[in-house]
Amino acid sequence: MPNVSLLVKPASSLCNMRCRYCFYEDEAANRSQASMGLMTRDTAGRMVQQALEAAGPSGRLTIAFQGGEPTVAGLGFFRDFVEDLARYNTARIPVSYALQTNGLALDEDWAAFLARHRFLVGVSVDGDKTLHDEFRVDAAGKGTWNRVQKNLAMLQRAGVACNLLCVVTRRCAKSAVRVYHALQKTGVRYLQFIPCLDPLGEPRGQRPWSLTPQDYGQFLCALFDEWYRDWETGNYTSVRLFEDYVHMAMGLPPSTCASGGQCGAYYVVEADGSVYPCDFYVLDEWKLGSLWETPLAELGRSPRAEDFLREGLDRPAACADCRWQSLCRGGCKRDWTTDGSGERQNYYCPAFRQFFAHAEDRLRRIAAAEAAARRR
Repeated sequence: MPNVSLLVKPASSLCNMRCRYCFYEDEAANRSQASMGLMTRDTAGRMVQQALEAAGPSGRLTIAFQGGEPTVAGLGFFRDFVEDLARYNTARIPVSYALQTNGLALDEDWAAFLARHRFLVGVSVDGDKTLHDEFRVDAAGKGTWNRVQKNLAMLQRAGVACNLLCVVTRRCAKSAVRVYHALQKTGVRYLQFIPCLDPLGEPRGQRPWSLTPQDYGQFLCALFDEWYRDWETGNYTSVRLFEDYVHMAMGLPPSTCASGGQCGAYYVVEADGSVYPCDFYVLDEWKLGSLWETPLAELGRSPRAEDFLREGLDRPAACADCRWQSLCRGGCKRDWTTDGSGERQNYYCPAFRQFFAHAEDRLRRIAAAEAAARRR
């Protein structure tokens, strides 16, 4: 296991915001212990040592912090973490840091730290002020747009590498062009769009924020048209999903497990040292074990981990004969649903079919241009 990727939850499900669609709050509510509290320095140290051991002297280590809200753990935790990892990393293997944050608690000290240690920081921003403040509210129920924008600008002034993550809700999906240009106006040119998840065990499409396949398909088509126009005119903005499709059209691997249609890209480590195979499955039935009982490398080879990977390869039957299988690859298994007849498909399959019918030729045109540029 030369390349080890960890998604670390130093504050478990704790958060200083109350986003109405939060999938991790729902996930936490569906396990026996909703919050594992704050990660201790001892737990972090044990995790780091096991990750370095798993990577080996010729490997590399990628650590992404997420929540909940990871900054709730405090800047002191992160300072200790970076210091301890540097001390344990005697082989000096490459280490990359990332932080996904709502941006609410950041200040100048945070910005200086993140810049100094070259963190890639993802800030959650849902389009413009109206769309963002509808669901992304603080503990008092007040919108957070103004504070997040202020702190995002502070990160940019400090030289922190930033990208933006936008959750695609029903309302957002109806305003794709508006959302795209609102995010561009921040000055950030690296964007991610992820479809909003409905609560576990509920029929999809029932919540005010629920994203339907029809809405998502229309969103992807409208967003792609704007993105492609920018590519043609040389005013390029990175949209991760579209870049993944271009890379797959070039015969290259995508950047996410959802695009690749294959689980097992990383391990989730909760605040108490418990380990899970995926951020969407931090549930009791998928707990692989604890770093305090079993080394990380062994957990990755455990029967439960193998079961999880095997299930992720058992794609819906409809994928086998789909003309766009090489680009879609079945999508994320969290989106696989079963109808009344027992037939399984990706909930967003109609959206992806609509999108690829709309965009495939242009995706392949970009892929050919990029391949030609690489040969020069």
